[in-house]
Amino acid sequence: MQLCHQGGFVQWVQSPLHQSDKGKVCNPMARVKRMGKTLPGMANPVACAPKPSWPWTPVKCYKGSTNLRSPLVARLRILEVCAPGDAQNDRKSWPQRMPETTSSPARADQRVASPRLSVIVPVYNGAMHLSRCLDSLRLSNCSDFEVIVVDDCSTDHSRQIAERSGARCVRAPHTLGPAGARNLGVVHAQGDIFVFVDADVEVPHNALGLIEKDFADDTQLAAVFGAYDDEPAWGDFLSQYKNLMHSYVHLKSSERAVTFWAGGGAVRREAFVEAGGFDAGRYRHPSIEDIELGYRLARAGKKIKLNKHLRVKHLKRWTVRSLLKADILRRAVPWTQLIVETRHLPRDLNLTSGARVSAGLVGLLSVGCMIVLLQVVNLLPTIRFPGGLRGELAILAIVAMALLALNWDVYSFFAKKRGWWFAVRVVPVHWLYYLYSGAVFALCGTAAIVRLLVTSLLPNSWGSRAASHSSRGR
Repeated sequence: MQLCHQGGFVQWVQSPLHQSDKGKVCNPMARVKRMGKTLPGMANPVACAPKPSWPWTPVKCYKGSTNLRSPLVARLRILEVCAPGDAQNDRKSWPQRMPETTSSPARADQRVASPRLSVIVPVYNGAMHLSRCLDSLRLSNCSDFEVIVVDDCSTDHSRQIAERSGARCVRAPHTLGPAGARNLGVVHAQGDIFVFVDADVEVPHNALGLIEKDFADDTQLAAVFGAYDDEPAWGDFLSQYKNLMHSYVHLKSSERAVTFWAGGGAVRREAFVEAGGFDAGRYRHPSIEDIELGYRLARAGKKIKLNKHLRVKHLKRWTVRSLLKADILRRAVPWTQLIVETRHLPRDLNLTSGARVSAGLVGLLSVGCMIVLLQVVNLLPTIRFPGGLRGELAILAIVAMALLALNWDVYSFFAKKRGWWFAVRVVPVHWLYYLYSGAVFALCGTAAIVRLLVTSLLPNSWGSRAASHSSRGR
């Protein structure tokens, strides 16, 4: 549903995706009675005065409009052109990149004083946490925003939860993944600033206000994002470790960022459209689609800010399986491929110099421990080393001490938040992270180099063979 302000009163108009008659207007009194509580950006029209001061930006109702420049008709044309069933559009065009939309000058003038926020929440079978996410948005101290929930073909009751909350609910024609779902939400967005919030995230009451203030204070700012807070929803060790580590990495990084995070971040409309949106063709699953968008924004010279006061709560419960799948398949592998393709290794977030050295030391420690173990069980001959086996153990101990020294700030952070016993248990898990991340980087980097060499040599070999065949024919 969409709120429209026309002639001093409010009309509820069907969403373009489900609109069979653009001229159909629902009874606002009956709609509010059925809907119950609504979000701040979708206030109750029952309590409105004849000439109210609406908390949202008035939007013109394009009732029966045939103007091809109108936002409503433009979106309908986008959905019609990129409708499912066209193999080429399904694979590349819709909605992998942000389609260009037009906006009337009157609508632009209405948002000059205070930019309006469009909060886009992609969800796929997220009924467990979606209500908490939308409830937190309802309690926001910012009123000039809309909420668009993109249901990515969920099989649970996520859509019903979104509709009961009063948010606009857009259903994808087929499963798109988070990147495609966000792009689809942008097609329906009215605001100048797109705020992306994951369905398993709970935002504080001042989050949208901080985002709005950042963009208002700096007209050159293209994107801003925050971090998880230090109070995760789940109390088990793995969930606490994963979310606290994310919080630590973001809080210790530079405020002038070269990447982006869509769990709790925002992008200015112009910058998002110019960059082309999220690459949904490449990232069909939750991956590094936000990081890749940040790279493109940074390469285009756009300013990205890491606001360390913007903290959101993660509601996800991590397991060993989900952690390894996310860290290796969804992050380490595609991130390494992106670094190889762009030939750019930024010293930010998880890729600082200390993290790189730590990954190398963990690899060295792992190889050393394996060699010592094979020597102990007589599967490997003893290496002539000063001091024998004790000397080898001493070297491994020095490497371990170097690792502790390099990451002492990390472990002190965990000790401060959860105590020293918790920090002690973090050490082996953290080193395991360095191990498989470094191994993936080495394997993918080696494979990329081999592939580059093969592709550079094969055309020459083919050309020489063709020349030899032609000379023989003559």
